[in-house]
Amino acid sequence: MQYLGLDIGTTTVTAVVVDVATGAVVTVQSAANDAEVTSVEDKQKGRSEWDAERMMHVAFGVIKNAVEVCGGVDGIGVTGQMHGMLVVGSDGVSVGSFVGWQDRRGMDVMGDEETYVGHMRRVSEGLGAFARGCRPHPGYLGTTLFWLAQHGHLLDGAMASFVPDYAVARLTGTRPVTDATNAAGSGLFDVVDRVGQADLIDALGLSVDGVPEVCESGKQAGSVTQAVADVTGLKVGTPVCVACGDNQASFLGSVGDLAGSVLVNVGTGGQVSVHVGDAMPTDELEARPFVDGGFLLVGAGLVGGRSYAWLRDFLREIGKTFFGGSGQEDLYEMMNRLAADVAPGADGLFCEPLFTGTRREPDRRGVWTGVGTSNFSPGHMARALLEGLTEQFAQLYDEMDRMGVGGRTKLVGAGNGIRKNLLLRSILEDRFGMVMEVPVHTEEAAFGAALMGTVSNGVFEDVKDVGRMVRYQSIKS
Repeated sequence: MQYLGLDIGTTTVTAVVVDVATGAVVTVQSAANDAEVTSVEDKQKGRSEWDAERMMHVAFGVIKNAVEVCGGVDGIGVTGQMHGMLVVGSDGVSVGSFVGWQDRRGMDVMGDEETYVGHMRRVSEGLGAFARGCRPHPGYLGTTLFWLAQHGHLLDGAMASFVPDYAVARLTGTRPVTDATNAAGSGLFDVVDRVGQADLIDALGLSVDGVPEVCESGKQAGSVTQAVADVTGLKVGTPVCVACGDNQASFLGSVGDLAGSVLVNVGTGGQVSVHVGDAMPTDELEARPFVDGGFLLVGAGLVGGRSYAWLRDFLREIGKTFFGGSGQEDLYEMMNRLAADVAPGADGLFCEPLFTGTRREPDRRGVWTGVGTSNFSPGHMARALLEGLTEQFAQLYDEMDRMGVGGRTKLVGAGNGIRKNLLLRSILEDRFGMVMEVPVHTEEAAFGAALMGTVSNGVFEDVKDVGRMVRYQSIKS
């Protein structure tokens, strides 16, 4: 038996096919997510807009490539960026652009110097919904939906959808539905009771019919249509389960021992996650519903691979401006080599890499301190930034420890930021005091989506059972 997992990420769209008998990955097919259509002017405003139909074209393309290699699959699981929003018309087709999770329009001033996010939080707190996990942030589905409604951009009969849910709808010819793992990323969802927060939706002037129906995680959403089979090579009737959030899918695809592990995932962004039985959010930690009925306690910083990419881009700009470089040089290997030559502590140079703020303090910015004549070099800056990233993750885990849910014995690493940067892994191991294990398979979120498909189809009884398919390689620094 073979199951396909589809991950519609910010940077790439990936299809993974997993052999259930062995746990081996049969094929990985990826393509760049080249669907961004944000204009230069809108980028300056903090906008992030994408062509949803282009995303579906890319997704169907990687599925077709995967099917050509593996010959066919018995089921499909889907995941993708769990924040952001697109509008789906009554005909089931997207209307306008997908607004991505990095979009900042929620921080526009709504009136009386109150931002859209600020207004939503005030209303949420007044209804007692804030304590139920309804925590609006820029880029969340609820925030963008509220902004669009306030600007008169919603059509009658239209509804909001997450990208992975829209992909499932396109595969099956159905209207988009969602599950708790994605709905929790809307800012309109009662995380504790796992239902939409109807009072909050109404108080914001939105319609309950305008937000997706929440279904049980792992429920079969439908099956592949003839039209999709014609363009992908999938078999008509192949079961497709309701999509799950990418953080949860990555956790499922990375962590075999739910109770004993802490996961550090570094991709474009970065998260620290542990599995817990009950919702226990704090100002810095989110309680995200997990696919088994429990929760992931997640410290989701706005730091990660893109923070290191900004330093790379800064160094590229120096080379281009002063030395005639192309501005496209791949500098990561050199940055890592120079950073490795710098002693821990970067000779006193410290970086707090909050370049786009935090979810709690979106206007906060990064800080470089301890700059001196002996430590202001590319190597020192790279080392200090990697140590700064690590410290952000470690502080979030320290808070989990203070809450009594730390004490994990296994450090698991996931994401390209972990896989491609041996020095970052070493710094994380030193700070967490554990040897890091990295899954043998890559593309953890897509792998987890495929595993979710097996549970949905009854191949495995539950997600604890499916965890035995996750295998690790210990990577020594």
